[in-house]
Amino acid sequence: MEKQLHAYFSGTVQGVGFRFTAQDIANDLGIKGWVKNLHDRRVEVVAEAEEEALNNFLNKIHQYFSRYIKDVDIKWMEPTGKFADFGIEY
Repeated sequence: MEKQLHAYFSGTVQGVGFRFTAQDIANDLGIKGWVKNLHDRRVEVVAEAEEEALNNFLNKIHQYFSRYIKDVDIKWMEPTGKFADFGIEY
């Protein structure tokens, strides 16, 4: 079943290639949405795909950045279907 993942990653998650890696992982898994640095030093992710792909996405993010991520706030929502691909927002 398709879902939307809305997550906020905190810790030392800016300046370590988080957005570009997240984009690469999302593209490999066929996930649509975006990733964005926030002014409070967190990174926000909105992603839509099958639940299994989203869980794989989260697992891969944790594998790459486990030493940088201090906390993750995750909300699962209904997908909007409005994303054509996965990009980096500025």
